[in-house]
Amino acid sequence: MPRNTTSNRTLIPEAKAALKTFRDQIATELGTDLTGYNGDKTSWECGKVGGEMVRRMIEQAERSMSGRR
Repeated sequence: MPRNTTSNRTLIPEAKAALKTFRDQIATELGTDLTGYNGDKTSWECGKVGGEMVRRMIEQAERSMSGRR
């Protein structure tokens, strides 16, 4: 197994800006501000945003697979 593996990277660099916008949109909806310094945020707050992002991306993929929009 390679030692230098990380899963915290954007696989498609062109999507980086869209992912940041998506993250900020969800954070705003959840009442968490992730702009600027985030060292004072709890892991619960950040995890809530990440979890919601994953939930919505899975939902979108399922819709795409089923042919529904």
